[in-house]
Amino acid sequence: MAFSLVLLATTGCDKLKARDQLNKGVAAYRNGKYEEAIDHFQQASSLDPKLLNAQLYLATALANQYTPGVDSPDNNRVGQQAIDEFKKVLDVNPKRDQKLTSLKGIASLYFNMKKWNETKEYHHKVTELDPNDPEAYYSIGVVDWTEAYQQVAEAKSKEGIKVDDDITKDKKLCPQLKARIGPIVDDGIENLNKALQLRTDYDDAMAYMNLVYRRKGDLECGDEAARQADLKVADDWVNKTLQVKKAKAEKAPAAQGITMDQPSQ
Repeated sequence: MAFSLVLLATTGCDKLKARDQLNKGVAAYRNGKYEEAIDHFQQASSLDPKLLNAQLYLATALANQYTPGVDSPDNNRVGQQAIDEFKKVLDVNPKRDQKLTSLKGIASLYFNMKKWNETKEYHHKVTELDPNDPEAYYSIGVVDWTEAYQQVAEAKSKEGIKVDDDITKDKKLCPQLKARIGPIVDDGIENLNKALQLRTDYDDAMAYMNLVYRRKGDLECGDEAARQADLKVADDWVNKTLQVKKAKAEKAPAAQGITMDQPSQ
């Protein structure tokens, strides 16, 4: 019994210390002192592995240390470490909000690492948990367009042509790309449509619908009428995007306070 009391006292003390480290970490994090914050969050997680907020803050702080587009061992290590910390949260049956935060954090890191399949995998997990989140569907559409654009650009570059050059009359390259890229483009359109059904004034999704339909038109092999129809749809989405942006700007509150006259150009 004495041993049990000592154990309980020690456990309770560790939990108090963990929360103290968490609070210190949050303060450092808010002041932009990420390395200091990471140290506090690591100590908090070590003292109380069940303190998931410390784990989430640790993963988020590490994610902020990752620099997109920098392919170096240290940077990649930090990015993977952040992913691993988010996954630790997922492994212990977290609350719904904690799970969503972790899933979105992982998806964002994979996107910055240009790991398209993994990015879509985790965004799909978000939609399974929250099917009414338009941003998850939008993100999948963005990944689809990015992947399609890059693959088309690489294939055309090998043939000595530009990414926006018409290849619908090319009887070899066009069918090859359609078989490989077509499903990605269709998936992008499907997910962007879902995003727009959930948020009808989602101008960013509209802008990507324009881009995806231009890629679709690029794959209408031997069918000029279909290509022109896709380009017409793309142009329509451009107009819708501009209309929505204009409407939002008109609804935005006017700037308050004194304004200076702008110099004439």
